[in-house]
Amino acid sequence: MRYNRLDLNLLVALKALLQEKNVTRAGESLHMTQSAMSGVLGRLREFFDDPLLVQVGRRTELTQLAESLIEPINDVIVRIDAALASRPMFDPAHTRRHFSFVASDYVQSILLFDVLAELHREAPGLTVELRQPSVNSAAELEAGEVDFVINHELFASPHHSSEVLFEDTYTIVAARENDSFGDEISLDDYLDSGHIGFQNGSRSLPMFEMWFAHQHKRARRVEVAAHTFNLLPHMVVGTQRLATMHTRLAYRCADSLPVRLVKPTFETPRLVEVLQWHSSRDSDAATVWLRDRIIAAAKRLPPV
Repeated sequence: MRYNRLDLNLLVALKALLQEKNVTRAGESLHMTQSAMSGVLGRLREFFDDPLLVQVGRRTELTQLAESLIEPINDVIVRIDAALASRPMFDPAHTRRHFSFVASDYVQSILLFDVLAELHREAPGLTVELRQPSVNSAAELEAGEVDFVINHELFASPHHSSEVLFEDTYTIVAARENDSFGDEISLDDYLDSGHIGFQNGSRSLPMFEMWFAHQHKRARRVEVAAHTFNLLPHMVVGTQRLATMHTRLAYRCADSLPVRLVKPTFETPRLVEVLQWHSSRDSDAATVWLRDRIIAAAKRLPPV
C-alpha cells in the first residue's frame, strides 16, 4: 500500500535501519538478506532524497534527517500496533496477547511474581517477558518494544502515562552472627565497614549510590559487587560485610536467610516506584485490564 508515494511496508524497515544504524543488523532483525535490505535502503533514500546512513570512519552514522525521523516513525508504528491490537472487549480467559515488562529483580520479587500467579489463573493464554532496566528502557517504551516499565520516579518519562505503585525505604542487612553493632548503626560505623554493592551493568551509578555520593564526601568501601538485588543478602552471610537494600525485599530475605536487619541512624533516600505505559495504549482494553491488576497488587502490599 502506498501513501504519498511511499510504500507503507517500508516503515518497519526504516525503523530497523534507524535503530540499528547498520544494514546487515537491520536485515537480520527483520529476517531479510543484506542485499534485500540494501534495496530497501535505496528506495528510502530515493523517497527522502537523503542518504539516511553515511559512513564516518569505520562507523555508520545517521544523517540529520534520519535522526529527526526516529521519534515520529516510532510513534507511527506504536500507534498502528495499538490500533491493530485493540479490541472493543477483552476476554482474559481466552486471550493470546503477549506483554513485556521492564522491572528490576527487586520489583519482580515483591510485586510481579504475585501478579504472574494471578495471570496464570485468570489469563492462562497470556504470555509475559520480564526485562531488567537499562539506559535504553525509556527508548524501548517510546518505540513500543515494551508494554510496561516499572522504575524509580526519577527515571519516569514525562511523555507517557504513569501511575505511582508503591513507596519503599532502605535498610541495612548484616549476617546474623555479625555482632559489631546492635540493632542500629551510625554513619561512622557504616562507612568503616566493608560493603556488598549493587552494580546495574551500565556506566551510570545506581540510584542509592548517586544519592549517597551527593550527600557524603566519604565513599563506601564496596568490596563485592552484585548485579541483582536478590543476591545482596546472600553475599553478607558468613562475613562482616553489610548490604544496603530495599526494606520490603530485606524483610522477605530475612525470613529465609541467616541475616538480620539493622536500622541506620542517618538519613537514607525514599523510593517511589512508578508504572508507565505508552500513552497510545491508554484505551486498549487488554492494557487497561493488566494495568489494573498491577495497581491492585501494589495496593495490597503491606506498609513499610
